[in-house]
Amino acid sequence: MELAARLLRAMTAPTAADTEDFRGWYGEIGRLSDAELGGLLPVAYGLGRAPDHVSTCVRFMVEEEVKNRQPRFTPEACEQVFVALVDGLTARKWADIALGAAALARCQGPWPDVAGPAATLVDYLLDHDRAEKPFALLAVGGVAGDGVLRRTAGRLRRGRTGEIALDEFAVAVRLAPEERVLLAELDRARAHDSPPHLPDAWERVAAIPEYARFARRALETAGARARAIQDGEIPYRADAAFTADEVQALGRAARLALLRDEEWLPAFFDRLLPDISIAPTQARTLPSQALLYEIVRAGLDFPTPELVAAIRHVRRNVRHAGVPKQLDKMLKKADAALGERAEVALRLPDPGVLRRDLGGCTAEITVAGKAALTFEKDGRALKGVPAAVRRDHKDELKELRGLVKRIDAQVATLVRALEGGFTADATHPFGRWRDTLVHHTIAGPTVRGLIWEIETAPGEWRAVLPEAGAIPDAAEDARVRLWHPIRAEPDEVRAWRDLVVERRIRQPFKQAFREIYLLTPAEERTGTYSNRFAAHLVHYRRMFALFRARGWTSGLLGPWDAGGADEAARTLAAGEWRVRFSHVLADWEHEQEIAGTNRVLFDRRVDGAWRSARLADVPPLVFSEAMRDVDLFVGVTSIAADPAWEDGEGREYWDRAWHAEPAETTRTRADALARILPRTKIADRCSLDGRHLVVRGELRTYKIHLGSANIAMEPDGAYLCVVPERRAAGAGVFLPFEEERLSLILSKAFLLAADDEITDESILTQIKRGA
Repeated sequence: MELAARLLRAMTAPTAADTEDFRGWYGEIGRLSDAELGGLLPVAYGLGRAPDHVSTCVRFMVEEEVKNRQPRFTPEACEQVFVALVDGLTARKWADIALGAAALARCQGPWPDVAGPAATLVDYLLDHDRAEKPFALLAVGGVAGDGVLRRTAGRLRRGRTGEIALDEFAVAVRLAPEERVLLAELDRARAHDSPPHLPDAWERVAAIPEYARFARRALETAGARARAIQDGEIPYRADAAFTADEVQALGRAARLALLRDEEWLPAFFDRLLPDISIAPTQARTLPSQALLYEIVRAGLDFPTPELVAAIRHVRRNVRHAGVPKQLDKMLKKADAALGERAEVALRLPDPGVLRRDLGGCTAEITVAGKAALTFEKDGRALKGVPAAVRRDHKDELKELRGLVKRIDAQVATLVRALEGGFTADATHPFGRWRDTLVHHTIAGPTVRGLIWEIETAPGEWRAVLPEAGAIPDAAEDARVRLWHPIRAEPDEVRAWRDLVVERRIRQPFKQAFREIYLLTPAEERTGTYSNRFAAHLVHYRRMFALFRARGWTSGLLGPWDAGGADEAARTLAAGEWRVRFSHVLADWEHEQEIAGTNRVLFDRRVDGAWRSARLADVPPLVFSEAMRDVDLFVGVTSIAADPAWEDGEGREYWDRAWHAEPAETTRTRADALARILPRTKIADRCSLDGRHLVVRGELRTYKIHLGSANIAMEPDGAYLCVVPERRAAGAGVFLPFEEERLSLILSKAFLLAADDEITDESILTQIKRGA
């Protein structure tokens, strides 16, 4: 209460002491209660451009806190918000109408009588053509009385275009005042001074029967129109199938249906997405690129495996040159989001018939990591597609090939959902896991190659690898979850790694050999941030691409205002935690664009808003997975992995990295090599020394760095630049997981172990120079 009083005084009548103290309040403002923050907001908003520096700074401080919190308003504070909005009209010539609707949605008690200021706000904004937030205007107009509501609705309706948007608007007008306020929360356009959306807004709107009926009606109307365009009943115009208002309305309808996980939705999207993504002519345009992207964005908010697989299928067929690239970026985020929606993430559709007779032979789709179409006759496997099938069964062959692509999309979605769900610690009933995953035609090969834990008694878990043995009996409702090495003892981790290599089980993602990251004493001392991966120099564009690939969001750095620094962020644990990785522009003049890395921080979602958290409070599995991503970003993009780097200070960093303590990924790579190399023909020429794979060739001895894959030659330590071919020796060696850097190290080892057979003059010249 004392802090709230000080902030209030600093905004209204600052003292000399406030001038001295206010900078320290930046670190304290997070201690305000949600109700105290709600009480301060109308004062901050009402200040406008305060002449006093302290008042202005504290105002900005309060408004910035509101953007990241869920303030609560007493009826009195709610009324003060409306008074401040009206008072600000004279100076601002504008009012944040969404803030008024947000205050009503968060009012902790009966709504105050704000009919007068509400009518003033709505009339002013409409008279000045400021109707960019129609649902907020409708919500606020509704509390001003039926007459104002009718007048507001009439004027707003004239600006809406498209039958779907008009239908939604008509539904909104008929809703109760409390329901209209909730609908305003769903408007995609965030207000400048408003708090984040209510965390349960979508669920509460989904419970409104009339709006739920509209959602299905809107989507069915869209599907019928898209089909009519494909059939030529409606003239085709590129990206004109739906108005901008309709696209937004359909985005809300799709989110609602996805949230409710409607049974009819998968088949609907299978029809709609191709119809809006491919022109009915041979044009490389789309009936509605805008709606396609809006449906995908809906899938980021409420993903289902069927929708993600349908998007992947469309991505392969769309003709527009730029759309696949954009879909790839969005799919990576959708995969990460799907992994954290445990209740639907592992659901797979029935693939239908995978075996049929064609042209005197049998066609079959098999799934072993990837789907493949094979043919056999009289029990003998055939090479390629028989001529009779190509000639007489073109349509069936096209259908089967399309099914192969769809199954591959489903498997890719499953793999990403499984790995993405680690931090959510998702569990599944044993009976459903056994019947719909382990024994599933499509999912089975992927699921059986992973280690799982079955809860045999409360709090007691038994780890199993279905591919290596029978599944034990358990109660149908016993919980099953993915095994993670952070929950296991070191001896157990070693045993699983030995088994995976011995049985030559290639896991769909790194699990047995997964890196783990534990809180260090230094991080316990810093409290709220980690410097473990700070002070590295990285190729920025490569790191930015990795952000996208791993489902992180980040602004683009560059030589423009506010482009010198940014924080990449990713939500984890079903949206309960967020990790942030700060980085700065280090060298934009250099042609490769270099960035410097900084701190890693964590936030926890509290009442729908992010609050800074101590590292010690982050669940170990969440902490480990987040730091694993950051280690990946630094390890893959560091200039230390560039053997050609010769640039001043960067070269010093390059040399330091060569001698630095091995990172967790490096140690895991060494552990994998220790199991793989003894099974290869170069085993007697290789040894590991912690940081390097040492390879004894005929001409020289080489040290391959296990982090960067760079090579130093003995005895002088000269660096050797080698760019192996894609199908270099060693490419056929069994690896228990797919990793480009591990494959690169092995390829170089096979090459250098037989250095007397190298014919590439550029490599030989380097080797012989100091031999």
